Amino acid sequence: MGPQDPQEAQEAQEAQAEQDTAARLRAIGDELSDRFYERADVVRTLVVTLLAGQHSLVLGPPGTAKSEMARELTSRIEGASYWEILLSKFTAPTRMFGPIDVAALARGEYRQVYDGRATTAHVAFIDEIFKCSTAALNETLGYLNERIYHPESGGEPVRCPLIGAITASNELPEGEDSAAIYDRLLVRIEVKYLEDPSNFAALVRSAVSRPAAPRRTTLPLAALRQAVTEAVPAVEVSDPIVDALCTLRAALRRKELVASDRRWRQAVGLLQASAYLDGRPSVAESDLSVLTHVLWNSPAERPTVEREVLQLVNPDAKEALDLADTIDELETQLDAMAGQSREALSEWVIKKAHNQLAMAGKRLEKLREEAAGAGRSTAAVDRVTGRQRAVRARVLTEALGVDASTVQAQL
Repeated sequence: MGPQDPQEAQEAQEAQAEQDTAARLRAIGDELSDRFYERADVVRTLVVTLLAGQHSLVLGPPGTAKSEMARELTSRIEGASYWEILLSKFTAPTRMFGPIDVAALARGEYRQVYDGRATTAHVAFIDEIFKCSTAALNETLGYLNERIYHPESGGEPVRCPLIGAITASNELPEGEDSAAIYDRLLVRIEVKYLEDPSNFAALVRSAVSRPAAPRRTTLPLAALRQAVTEAVPAVEVSDPIVDALCTLRAALRRKELVASDRRWRQAVGLLQASAYLDGRPSVAESDLSVLTHVLWNSPAERPTVEREVLQLVNPDAKEALDLADTIDELETQLDAMAGQSREALSEWVIKKAHNQLAMAGKRLEKLREEAAGAGRSTAAVDRVTGRQRAVRARVLTEALGVDASTVQAQL
């Protein structure tokens, strides 16, 4: 063979760099998923959102590792300027975007110090985002929407290098001001307390053990920027994917779930980012699963959105959600039997609950094997498996009186 054409050599080098970036990001996701129990789907979605150059909201109660996950992910970007803040109703815009330079003010000059603030950050974490003060609201919206900040003294807007922000909240927004910010957060991820008893036991053990130094894969800022601005937008979106989006939109509208045209358009970038992360040159139907975090407004709508999405792309997950209904119904029955005799509870377990939970557990194991073998996401199956184990643990302890310390061995 003769010498390689310079253009071909450059293209090969760029393709290798893209593969390396995607591989590093996958490694980062795997490391964080190992560290944060029951958060694999959350971590992957955060990575995809960052790759798409969008903002995410992690919604859940206190103590669910929202802040720690965000810090751990953003700290893996080498060379990136990182900024974080905990907002309150009294947070002034200057605290977010740059305090007044006191020394300059003494000389009669009015200017702000931007270093270390939102205005210079490549990645950001904003906690309690919906507590944004009225004074800071417009600047925060401009920062998230257009990556600009209008200085206190007027003049030309400051262009901010922000790639993406991870935001967090314990509750949904109240009032029009907070709703405006909520609307600009494309990805909304619910997190809850651990459900799987085995994961909870591992969490408790981790508080007293000395774990080995974890792997810590990092990614250069330049590589992330190249992926966000060039590689991800270049991922192909075929006509069948467009047709699938049209089908999904129609199905959701029949359920009276309507997302804006802007949200649908921005969601395409997420699909491209998902494909890029998996090392594929074009979007596949499996990438549509990320839309379960995009097309709902209230958490009550999320299960419906999830079912409609998974109906299209993931039969294993769809069946797992059907099993979740059975598991939830058993837990409701257990709650309703509170105060009844141990004999009545035992009879209910023997005749109904035990068999249904056991059958659900076996089917979930089979579904996970099939999904993993086909390269499909196991996130929904794993989540329902956690529910099955949690409800079974409750049945063993509350209905049969099994010692809680022995439950783990029976799951």
